[in-house]
Amino acid sequence: MLQVLRSSWALLLGMLLLMIGNGLQGTLLGVRGGLEGFSTFNMSIVMSAYFIGFLGGSRMTPELIRRVGHVRVFAALASFISAVLILYPAIAHPAAWVLGRVVIGFCFSGVYVTAESWLNNSATNENRGQALSLYMIVQMGGVVTAQGLLVLGDPSGYILFVVSSVLVSISFAPILLSISPTPAFDTTKPMSLRELYRLSPLGCVGMFILGGVFSAQFGMSAVYGSMAGMSLGEISMFVSTLYIGALLLQYPIGWVSDRMDRRRLIFLISLVGGIAASLGYLFESNFALLLAAVFVVGGMSNPLYSLLIAYTNDFLEHDDMAAAAGGLIFINGLGAISGPLITGWIMGVFGPAGFFLFLAALMFALTVYAAYRMTQRAATPVEETGSYMPITASASPVAVELAQEVFIETALEEENNTLTND
Repeated sequence: MLQVLRSSWALLLGMLLLMIGNGLQGTLLGVRGGLEGFSTFNMSIVMSAYFIGFLGGSRMTPELIRRVGHVRVFAALASFISAVLILYPAIAHPAAWVLGRVVIGFCFSGVYVTAESWLNNSATNENRGQALSLYMIVQMGGVVTAQGLLVLGDPSGYILFVVSSVLVSISFAPILLSISPTPAFDTTKPMSLRELYRLSPLGCVGMFILGGVFSAQFGMSAVYGSMAGMSLGEISMFVSTLYIGALLLQYPIGWVSDRMDRRRLIFLISLVGGIAASLGYLFESNFALLLAAVFVVGGMSNPLYSLLIAYTNDFLEHDDMAAAAGGLIFINGLGAISGPLITGWIMGVFGPAGFFLFLAALMFALTVYAAYRMTQRAATPVEETGSYMPITASASPVAVELAQEVFIETALEEENNTLTND
């Protein structure tokens, strides 16, 4: 781990600042939209727009990098991000915010692709898994830290938007000034969705459902807090707890997933997450119970992303894993676009507690489908499954392919050890 820090500290520091800026702007918009009198439906469109841009950026940025190079793409996208963050409070209109969120989503996706390719280039076969784990911790830590900054300014003014813009702007300095050489860049063409579904129906359906869960959490949690009448400090604590649960439970769930039938674990995690979301719906007025519920929801839903990728890998040849990951990311992105829109509609019908109602419905839907799939084919023996690699749903295809590289290297090493022992 120390070796990773020595070789990649500038990149990780830059990504930490970037995630703080991104985490702050996402929550800040949810609060500011309520102060501006935007309807829940308008805010759901605003939040959904980010994922439209993110999905487009993840598919278009590789071609931009191949044409003009990492550094130019990195600098150009950074400029757009900083500009949009300043324009949010200056043009407080839903249509302008929707456009801004599309641009922000596209640019952040491109920045992640670029930075993660640098991370992959600086890592070695021996420490690639540690680099990926540290990167995930930095991502989650940045989002959690951002929520603490929310209470230091007035969301009805400009200062917090300026802070977010400044954080994003300075995050590129340690990366661009210290990382060399520019890494080679190549991406794998995704496997066809039909073939991917044939190999792993649960992986495909689960990733689509999970896209809706994740985008609702990331995009609408602050909107929920604002609608529920929470104070700024309570909204900050509410959103932070969601990501703290995701960070703390990622590794224990990963450890368990390497030791049992992954379909059974997907079933159990989805069930627990659905029950926790239902409790959030029922005990909306009790803030302590609400925090406990959202901790479990975050802790159950976010590790499912890595778990579904690991489960799908159990049915693939090593050469197909990177291609399959691209297809799963695309499916997840499609689900993510619809998440805030449906959440906003449900919250408009049932009130703010509809946020938890939507999460519960999705988690229970995944529970039922996982139970159904367990009746369709025999479980893969535990000793034949690959290792779980933690990855966040906000990562770009480059980070997921990096995780797949670690997965493949670990699997090959285990196979060699088995042959040697025999």
